[in-house]
Amino acid sequence: MRILLAEDDRQLRGSLARGLGEASYAVDEVDDGNDALDRAMRTDYDAVILDVLMPGIDGITVCRSMRSAGRSMPVLILTALDAVEERIAGLDAGADDYLTKPFDYGELLARIRALTRRKGEVLPSTLTVGDLSLDTQRRIARRGGRQIALTTKEFAFLEYFARNSGRLVTRAELAEHVWPEGHGQFSNLIDVYAARVRRKIDEGAHVSLLYTQRGVGYVLAPAEQEHARTEPKPAQRAQAIASRRRGRR
Repeated sequence: MRILLAEDDRQLRGSLARGLGEASYAVDEVDDGNDALDRAMRTDYDAVILDVLMPGIDGITVCRSMRSAGRSMPVLILTALDAVEERIAGLDAGADDYLTKPFDYGELLARIRALTRRKGEVLPSTLTVGDLSLDTQRRIARRGGRQIALTTKEFAFLEYFARNSGRLVTRAELAEHVWPEGHGQFSNLIDVYAARVRRKIDEGAHVSLLYTQRGVGYVLAPAEQEHARTEPKPAQRAQAIASRRRGRR
């Protein structure tokens, strides 16, 4: 999952970014409100963390501007101001939650997990696709009882597929939700990770769970789900062709 972190305190921002990265989140960092708003307007983040007091425009104004523009991604406000009025202002601006500094890092992670659940659906801590299971809290993957050794990024890669099992996941989606900005869908990084993760989860198994839709993306699904290997829909095919053309310019 990809998160925008807007915090002007360099030391705190670096600490949070490292911690979130270790928890398998892809993090884009900014240190002022103008940049935060620009990023939030052009990228579909899974969550946005906004400090209140930042150079340029403050976090509450950023949040209000996002909501006015129809941007619905979850927003967590960080504030050093413990006044009830500040918390109310943040929530009234459209924030989904807030944390008062100083805060416990474990609580921040718990709140992010809560915010990134699908609307109207509480996702289980264990995701299952066929005989593959992922414990998203302990970051453990198993297939057929065998524990799979995955790096942090490999787990994030596989987790995104597990949360979207049975449907085509495009390269553009993977680039947007699994990697920070700057790791484009046109590099071979996604293909490398797909091959690496497929090799690890298929080791010792009779069937593969991760299928390739050439030139478009991938599907993670049990072998019996034949629809998972059907041709991509026309809209998805057109999107992939347009993306490749933009990449050649």
